Amino acid sequence: MRVFVSYGANIFKRRTQTQHKISSSLTLCMINSTREMSQSTAIPKKLQRVRDHGYDNYMEVEKKMRKVLKFQDLILTQLNQTLPISRLDTLARRIGFKQLEAGAFILKFPHVFEVYEHPVQRILFCRLTRKAVLQIEQEREALIAQIPDAVTRLRKLLMMSNTGRLRLEHVRIARSAFGLPDDFEYSVVLRYPQYFRLFDAKETRNKYIELVERERDRNLTVCAIEKAREREYRLKGIDAEDIRFSFIINFPPGFKIGKYFRIAMWKWQRLPYWSPYEDVSGYDLRSIEAQKRMEKRAVATIHELLSLTVEKKITLERIAHFRMAMNLPKKLKDFLLQHQGIFYVSTRGNHGKLHTVFLREAYRKGELIEPNDLYLARRKLAELVLLSPRKAKVDRELVGIRRSREMDEMGQIRRGYVEKVYEDFKGGNSLGPEGDAEDDLSSDIGSDVDSDIGDEDDDFEDNESVQRTS
Repeated sequence: MRVFVSYGANIFKRRTQTQHKISSSLTLCMINSTREMSQSTAIPKKLQRVRDHGYDNYMEVEKKMRKVLKFQDLILTQLNQTLPISRLDTLARRIGFKQLEAGAFILKFPHVFEVYEHPVQRILFCRLTRKAVLQIEQEREALIAQIPDAVTRLRKLLMMSNTGRLRLEHVRIARSAFGLPDDFEYSVVLRYPQYFRLFDAKETRNKYIELVERERDRNLTVCAIEKAREREYRLKGIDAEDIRFSFIINFPPGFKIGKYFRIAMWKWQRLPYWSPYEDVSGYDLRSIEAQKRMEKRAVATIHELLSLTVEKKITLERIAHFRMAMNLPKKLKDFLLQHQGIFYVSTRGNHGKLHTVFLREAYRKGELIEPNDLYLARRKLAELVLLSPRKAKVDRELVGIRRSREMDEMGQIRRGYVEKVYEDFKGGNSLGPEGDAEDDLSSDIGSDVDSDIGDEDDDFEDNESVQRTS
C-alpha cells in the first residue's frame, strides 16, 4: 500500500513539474513576442553599415596628407630646414616608414618636396617647395587669427563636461581638431585667466583645465542644432512641434528605410531630451524615460562636439577621451552606427585602425558647406598632394646629372667599341655591319630608360585613379 501511494505521489509531482515548464515557456514566448513588437517602434540596436564614398575618398586624401605632414615636420626640424638624402632613410624609419620607402615617397609629391644638389658639397638634399612653405605660412596665420574663436570653443567644451573641467592631456591630443595652437597651454589657457585655470589633481596627479566663470554666458549654451532648427523652421515652415527636438537626417545613398523604421524615427525625433550644457546631476535617471532622454542627449553632445571642430570631423578615439566627462555610452561605434543619418563613421585612412566621425549635415559632395580660413589653408596642402607629378618643374641640374651619367656609360661603351673596331679594321674587317649594331645598342639603351620612367609615372597615376574612385 505504501509503495502504491509513493508511486502516485511521484506521478503527481512529475505532472506539476511538466505543467510548470509549459506555463514558463508560454510566458517566455509572450515576453519575446512583446519585445519583437516593441522593437518595431524603436530604433534597432544594430543597423547595417552603408558606405558613403564621398567621405571615404576624403579620408584617402587625408591618409596621404598625414604622411606628408610627418615628412614636413621632419624637414622643418633639421638645420636650415634641409635634409641630406643620405640620411633620409635612417630618419624616415623613426616616423614609421619602411626601408627604401622614403625616397620613392618624396618623389611622388614634387609639388611639396624638392630634391636639389648642394652647390658646394655636391650632394643631394631635400627641402620644401615654395608652394609648400607658403601653405604652412598661410595655415599659421589662419591659426593665429582664429584664436578668439578657439577660446570660445574651449569654453563651450568645458561647459559640456559634468564638472566643468577636462584633462589637459585629452585636450592636447585633440588640439588640431578644435583649432588650438600647439602652445595653447600658454597662448590660450594662461593668457585668459578670466575664463580658465590650470591645476594639478592631488588624487591622480594629472593636470586639468577648469572653467572659472561663476555665471555661464547664455549665448554660449545655445547648441548648433538649435540654430539649425530655427533656420529650417524659417526657411521651410515646418510644424514647430515636429521640429522642436528633431535633428537633420541625411541617410547615405543605398540605406534601406522600412515602414517600422520610419515610424520609429518619427517617434525618436519628437522625443524630448536635456541639453548638453544642462546639469543633469539633480535628475533621477533610473526610469526608462530618463534613459531614453539621456541617449538622445548623448547624440546631441556628439553633434555639438563635432560642430565645435574646425573641419566638422574628429576621430572616434579622441571622442572616447571625453566619454566619462560627458556621459557618453561605452560602445561609441555601435551607438553612432544607430544614427547613420546624422553621423558617418569612416574606417579609411589607416588600414581600418582609425575611425573618423563626420557630421553629415556639414558636408555636401565631400566638401565643407561653410568653410573657414583654417580649413581652406589645410585643403591647400591636399591640392598640392593631388597635383600630378608630371606638371612639376623638375630641377634641371638633377636631370642633367642623370643624363650625364647615362652619357658617360654610353661613352664608355662606345669607346670600347671604337677600339675594337679599330683593331678589326687593321685586320681588314668591314665597318658597315658594326655601325648598324652601334645604332641598335644606343637605341636600346635609350628606350629602356624612357620606358622605365614612363611606367613609373603610369603606375602612380593608376594608383591615384583607383584611390579616387574607391
